[in-house]
Amino acid sequence: MEILILVLFIVILILLASCVKIVPQAYAYVVERLGAYQGTWSVGLHFKVPIVDKVAKRINLKEQVVDFAPQPVITKDNVTMRIDTVVFYQITDPKMFAYGVENPIMAIENLTATTLRNIIGDLELDQTLTSRETINTKMRASLDEATDPWGIKVNRVELKNIIPPAEIQNAMERQMKAERERRESVTRAEGEKKASVTVAEGKKEAAILEAEAEKQSAILRAEAQKEKMIREAEGEAEAILKVQQATADGIRMLREAGADESVLRLKSLEAFEKAADGKATKIIIPSEIQGIAGLAASLKEMVSNQ
Repeated sequence: MEILILVLFIVILILLASCVKIVPQAYAYVVERLGAYQGTWSVGLHFKVPIVDKVAKRINLKEQVVDFAPQPVITKDNVTMRIDTVVFYQITDPKMFAYGVENPIMAIENLTATTLRNIIGDLELDQTLTSRETINTKMRASLDEATDPWGIKVNRVELKNIIPPAEIQNAMERQMKAERERRESVTRAEGEKKASVTVAEGKKEAAILEAEAEKQSAILRAEAQKEKMIREAEGEAEAILKVQQATADGIRMLREAGADESVLRLKSLEAFEKAADGKATKIIIPSEIQGIAGLAASLKEMVSNQ
């Protein structure tokens, strides 16, 4: 009898322990009573009625990621390619998620494939390859609207890989290679053009500098020649002044010694001769001493007769 009571006590403890549930963070438990939805347990400690209540589904409320296999799609210009997608989703309503659809992940995968085919079917190959962001936005909007009755919120959709046919890939590679070669040719031509322009500008500047240097040199030579001529003229003038001064001093001394007018005129003529210094080709003699020539001739005849 005591053993039976002990066994019964242990069974009761086990039943009571099974009725105590602790819901961890970021989880929710859907509870049913006699097969009908009873409620949703959030984080914390909860108790259920033995045998009558049961936890029908444990739901993860974290954002989850599912990577779907590549799906064959056909573009508007009849090119078949394979595209795989990544969907980021989060459960917002545990009850609707538990009772809305039988297999939510499979439903999202099929919905993603059909939505992707509809969007890509309206785009050509080039648009498909260059419109990832547009395709992602359209798919997220469509999936979020379709999964809302299931208690699922689609936060983000990404096209992971776009795989065109092998012949298309080869053609694209050849096109890219030709484009790179064209850009290289253009870059090389622009570089040669800039180099030619730089060389021409350098020659132009060199010619301008050379002409400017020749101009400055000519100006300096002219100034030097001018200064030389001025110095020579000043020297000749100073020499003439000195000769005239000496002649004047000599005439004054002769006059003081009592020399007559003829001697004075001869001395003046000698002064002009010294002033010319044998270099002048033309000498202007004052009118008052022009008669000296006749006087000199008379003196010469007198000397020869003696």
